[in-house]
Amino acid sequence: MCNSHKHFIIYKPYRFLSQFKSNDSKQQKKHFLGELYDFPEGIMAIGRLDEKSEGLLFLTTNGQTSDYINSQKVAKEYYAQVDGDITLEALKQLKNGVEIGFNGKKYKTKPCKAFKLNETPELPMRSQKIRDERHGPTSWISVTLNEGKFRQVRKMTSAVGFPTLRLVRVRIGTVLINNMQPGDVIEVGKLLR
Repeated sequence: MCNSHKHFIIYKPYRFLSQFKSNDSKQQKKHFLGELYDFPEGIMAIGRLDEKSEGLLFLTTNGQTSDYINSQKVAKEYYAQVDGDITLEALKQLKNGVEIGFNGKKYKTKPCKAFKLNETPELPMRSQKIRDERHGPTSWISVTLNEGKFRQVRKMTSAVGFPTLRLVRVRIGTVLINNMQPGDVIEVGKLLR
């Protein structure tokens, strides 16, 4: 029976919601994952990326696979372009955990890996231009989390004074985004074991 389940990895484009459809009239003009591919009945996203974030997303028809990946706290790596030239002190704060708002309460993030990238990562162009260097410097960082609160990376970089301008999830567990382009969908035999 497990073999009848379908699993996909996708590159969620900027401005897409990590869901399939909505009856909410406010969301009629939004973009949904179902526009990318003819997914099977019962498909669900494992974890989410907010509308302004992009990158690697797992989809499955198997609730147990979804629970396994979420409950095991599989590491997720993000590349974030932040406003300003991030400092060593800010990176240290990110690594140690920072206080963010979550569900109307204060929450201290768990320790994580965070470092500045020496070069701009090779990522696809985004559909909407990000401000340029005339408005001040930006820097790219890698943040690897074992948790995933709503808009967590964005809240963390803001908390240390370097708001996120672009956010791309590049890895979930051992699965890398590699050369995928926004909107790419790849069916796979399994996700993670």
